Amino acid sequence: MGVLNLPNALTISRIVIIPIFITAIVYKRYDYALYLFLIAALTDMFDGLFARLKNQKTELGRFLDPLADKFLLVTAFIILSTYGLIPKWLTITVISRDIIVITGWFLLYLIKDTSRVEPSILGKTAIGLQSMLIAYVLIDINLLFLPDIHQILQWITASFTILSGLHYIYRGLKLTHAS
Repeated sequence: MGVLNLPNALTISRIVIIPIFITAIVYKRYDYALYLFLIAALTDMFDGLFARLKNQKTELGRFLDPLADKFLLVTAFIILSTYGLIPKWLTITVISRDIIVITGWFLLYLIKDTSRVEPSILGKTAIGLQSMLIAYVLIDINLLFLPDIHQILQWITASFTILSGLHYIYRGLKLTHAS
């Protein structure tokens, strides 16, 4: 089975969307930014679905899919906080959690010689909330009639991001028998 299949092509397209998304924000084309973010979200949903349904799972896909998600989310948080649309403290929280997870994965690889770490429910929830917050901000900028729940969404997102980071630390320590 080749690595250039439909699921991997969708994942790669998500990575390609990132600089266009940044350009849309920089030039205040929030409508384009929203469309691009929604397209990226759809490619995320469909790449995994097609990989499972068509039995087209590849090592490249297992590596690229979470990487594409991280690139998109971190980029969105950085650019939106740079323009004051998301608070900087929340961006720092998201990036810090990702640094902790990546560092933990690397240490686990060095100590246990394993590179496969399954995502947790808390981790998936945190990523889902981060995506929902970005979508909410972009929809709110474009439509201007959503209820004002920015702070609630920000605190819920931050809480799950922190909890998932702590949970990954706990799981890593447990895997290395350090706890």
